[in-house]
Amino acid sequence: MVEKNAAAATSRSPKKWYQAVPDPMVLIFLILVATYLLTFIIPAGEFERITQNGRTMVVPGSFTYLENVANIPLFNVFVAIPEGLIAASRYLFIVFIAGGLFHILQKTGALENAIGVALNRVGVERRNIIIVVGTFIYGFFGVAVGFENNIALVPIAILIASAIGCSSLVGVAMAVGGIGIGFALSPINPYTVGVAQGIAELPTFSGAWLRTLLVVSSLALLSLYICKRVVNMEFDEPDNAESLSKPLSEYSLTKRDILTMVVFVGGLIAMLVGVFTRGWYINEIAGVFLILAILIGAINGLSANGIVKQLMEGAASVTAGALVIGVAASIQVILEQAFIIDTIVNALSTLIDGIPSVFAAIMASVVQGVINLFIPSGSGQALVTMPILIPVADLVGMSRQLMITAFQIGDGLTNLIIPTSGGTLAMLALGRVSYAQWLKAILPFMVMVYGLAWVALIIGHLVGY
Repeated sequence: MVEKNAAAATSRSPKKWYQAVPDPMVLIFLILVATYLLTFIIPAGEFERITQNGRTMVVPGSFTYLENVANIPLFNVFVAIPEGLIAASRYLFIVFIAGGLFHILQKTGALENAIGVALNRVGVERRNIIIVVGTFIYGFFGVAVGFENNIALVPIAILIASAIGCSSLVGVAMAVGGIGIGFALSPINPYTVGVAQGIAELPTFSGAWLRTLLVVSSLALLSLYICKRVVNMEFDEPDNAESLSKPLSEYSLTKRDILTMVVFVGGLIAMLVGVFTRGWYINEIAGVFLILAILIGAINGLSANGIVKQLMEGAASVTAGALVIGVAASIQVILEQAFIIDTIVNALSTLIDGIPSVFAAIMASVVQGVINLFIPSGSGQALVTMPILIPVADLVGMSRQLMITAFQIGDGLTNLIIPTSGGTLAMLALGRVSYAQWLKAILPFMVMVYGLAWVALIIGHLVGY
């Protein structure tokens, strides 16, 4: 067996230089170093800000360069990493806690049994239908619930993918891709559309028809892409990958399994109620996950020590992915210390001036996508860029509604690929898919969905949207 494996290894052709993708931690550290070097090239500057209705907003035309801003010492690059870990702590904690919760669920067998029974009734021969339906369901959660709020649903997609004979990468593409597209192009996204339309003095969630058409067509495109490409991609499953342990025909649900799933689903419903009615976010959701872990463990006969042990094992299995989130957050730390974020925003916003109005929306989406690397918060980005770009839209003859849609496309779609998106990295960590593996799988789709979105922007301009 050893000789056979050795022969197989030597028979493989060596990887080309462009195929040797570095470890995600190395990749993000290189981006951090590149960001540090930019601080010596890009001058410091800032906008004046005012507070309106409890929101801090940029004053258009107020940008000024700052003098006497000292260069950041090289040592700060390394200090920025623990500072980034602190800044991104809420994402780290929810990854650890969700990892522990799903480890307990997996150990009880209830989730696996429920998925096995459901898919046995549907039939695994309908694989493509399952992928399409799954992608649209996750897309609906992205549209209606949000992005980071759906972190807990990712491991379920991994088990579904395993049951239909697909890799974890397929499950992650369904979950992260579906949630990401749904959130990015949602016609009722309060964090981006709602905030931006308030700044632009437009009715909240107006112009929903174009965004609805765009999100539905983009989810259909994603479903097709997963079925045609991602399913056939080579993927080395991690040792701790979730998978079904027996044939579908052997699955059944016990009373304890049913009670476990009732508690789990009830907890998710309670979480959604809290999100919509009480403004819950990451910390509260993590608290719900902890309660669910304790209740599910107790239902399945685990002692207090047993619950803690299972939580620790689950958290340990996602440690590598969780730490990547903290390292990525250090990029934001360096940018803020150097006071160059506003300089970048100001320079990019000027690129839209002078462009024919039919193409200005496309350029605006590109500009917003670049800015999203530096300001990964959708609502935060709206508060910084919309006061600048809404007047630009008026000057170039673009409707404010179209500028907001361009902003939504640029901000939302890039969340699927930028290393500063804590929610995306958290979901990848739970799915046991590295950032480098994810980029390889999703980048071709990003080219296609951007093309689709740009066509929608041109149509919107032509019909007076």
